Amino acid sequence: MRKSFHHITTGVICFLFTILIAVTGYVMAGWSPLDALYMAIITIFGVGYGEVRPVQTPLLQIFTMLVIVAGCTSLAYILGGFVQVVTEGEINKALGVRRMNRTIEVLQHHIIICGFGRIGQTLARKLADSNQPFVLIDNAPERIARAQKLDYLVVKGDATDEATLQVAGIDRAKGLATTLPDDALNVFITLTARGLNPNLMILARGELPSSEKKLIQAGANHVVLPAAIGALRMAHLITHPAALDFITQDDGRSTLNELLAHIDVQVDELTIPPTSTLVDQSIGDSFFHYNRWILCNIFSN
Repeated sequence: MRKSFHHITTGVICFLFTILIAVTGYVMAGWSPLDALYMAIITIFGVGYGEVRPVQTPLLQIFTMLVIVAGCTSLAYILGGFVQVVTEGEINKALGVRRMNRTIEVLQHHIIICGFGRIGQTLARKLADSNQPFVLIDNAPERIARAQKLDYLVVKGDATDEATLQVAGIDRAKGLATTLPDDALNVFITLTARGLNPNLMILARGELPSSEKKLIQAGANHVVLPAAIGALRMAHLITHPAALDFITQDDGRSTLNELLAHIDVQVDELTIPPTSTLVDQSIGDSFFHYNRWILCNIFSN
């Protein structure tokens, strides 16, 4: 791309230099500066208005031919630079899409996020911070550009389309989160995804409380109602403001661990992979050799 802009800059400099030489030559032949500039412009661009003054001497005729050759060459150089910029942009875009598709093709146990709106962006950011691979699906150019700017893997298309979900690797995915603000679309996406991968963990967003049952029937494992969660959090902030805000924030959790370290207590979140030796074991069997209390809140994927 930089080389293409260099071609354009070089062409513009050559064109301006040709105009300067042409005007200087015609002025030296006795023409006025305005007539000389006018003659140089119509000669290079081939407008065909005719000569401003008769070009009768052989020397002036040769000079005019050289002006035509130099001017047309510089214009062609400029045009070629612009064409190269456009072509390189399209090629780089195509190569970027192809490279992204190849990356998606080798993903295993990833998360598919349908929709890159406010909730989708927050979810993607949290997954990225946790080093959890994920693929976005959206059809809005501005949101796709925003995702690509963040180096997220994104598939352009309709999440209700089976082909789009297959491109996102739904057969190899661990889970799918549909975050669209339309309950009907979320139900349709859930139905489609469940049909393509019966073992997929599906999280669905619901706007209306009445949609929760429909989403569960469609195949969603969990339904998230943002309005209800927001109201619940507000209630907790009113009733227990310090405790909730302190524990949920990363810096608050770090401070809490520093305080609890004096009594050998830590607050943390651990993920046990399916291949771990801790799978199918009780907490007592897994940690019997540790001389400490363990308080667990277990979530199953």
